[in-house]
This record gives sequence, structure tokens and C-alpha cells, in this order.
Amino acid sequence: MVDHYFSASPTSPENHRRIRVPLVGRTVELTTAAGVFSPERLDVGTSVLLANTPEPPSGGDFLDLGCGWGPIALSMAMMSPHARVWAVDVNERALDLVRRNAESLGLSNVNAVLPDDVPESLTFRTIRSNPPIRVGKSVLHELMETWIPRLAERSDAYLVVKRDLGSDSLQRWLGTTFADGFSVYRTATGKGYRVLKVRRHGSPPTEPLAIPGF
Repeated sequence: MVDHYFSASPTSPENHRRIRVPLVGRTVELTTAAGVFSPERLDVGTSVLLANTPEPPSGGDFLDLGCGWGPIALSMAMMSPHARVWAVDVNERALDLVRRNAESLGLSNVNAVLPDDVPESLTFRTIRSNPPIRVGKSVLHELMETWIPRLAERSDAYLVVKRDLGSDSLQRWLGTTFADGFSVYRTATGKGYRVLKVRRHGSPPTEPLAIPGF
């Protein structure tokens, strides 16, 4: 059986390794392993996402969807120490690496969990993701339909997708699927990747606003 980075329980030897990566303006040493996404280096797509997204809010619940060994989740946790960052992946080896790396950086605000372990009542102040494109379009769309609606009002999701792996078609699909109450933009391009932003707007008033003097 061949392991993929989206395998739930990789069977290949872990072969832990230490790599040096730039996160939040500093170089840190982190642990990766075989059987997870991009174990040798910070992948290009993630580096484009990190370079082209604003600082996250100062607090609240954040989501890194498809976290791998954790560069996006760790970056958000470093920038927003009062936030709670949910690093979500189906790959249990990846989740173990995120926990190791958060501990090595002294970050206590990272929860590395399986999707079903995220409380259903949570909404997120931001979602950031280098989504697992290679799982196939139907699975990818299901992921988006599951998690994008959990954005809090007036909050944003940022996704990075390679142009030749369908970024433009995904942008069109997102715009059609989330036409009501959301806006979808392309905010950056670089090194063959697109950064897509999904904005959830506030709910409209439930009753007419009172006008002074009437």
C-alpha cells in the first residue's frame, strides 16, 4: 500500500528529520517525517500563502485546514498568542508532528486534532489552508462546503492553490457555491500559485433600523 500525505495512518517508516524554516520573521528548527506533505522543506505554496496574508486577529479560534507538519498553524499561533489555533488533518502522523513542533516553540495555543474532534459549535475568526488538492475535486469541494460556512461573520479564509492544479476553477466554484453572504477574491499570485480570499459578511438586520425623530 502506498502512503499519501492524506493517508490517515501512514505505514512507512517515520524517518524523523529536523529542518530549518523561516516563520514569522525568524528561522526555526522543526521536526518532519516521511508520509506527510512536503517533509523536506517549507513548500512553495505555503510560503506564498504566508507571504501574502495579513496578520491574523489578536484572539479567537483559528483554523489551519490540512495542517501537515504545521507551518501555517504555528505561524498563526506565534503571531496571535491569545488565540486558539486548530490544526486539522486526517493524517495522525502529521498531527503528532504539529504537537512536537508547537512544544518545541513553546506554543501552548495549538490544538492538533482530527476533523471530528473540532467542536461543532465553533466558528473561526480566520481559516488558512494549503488545501489537499490531490484528494480529488469532489473531496476538496466537500471540505470547502464543510468548513467555509464555519467562518465567523466579517471573517476571512485564505487558500493557496497552484494555477495548473485548478486555482481558477476553484475560485469560480467557490464564488458560485458561496454566493449568498460571501465574497470570493484572488488577492495574490506568485510562483505559479494563487491566493484566494473568501470573506463572510455580517448578517443583515432582522428588522428595520430605527431612524431618529420618527
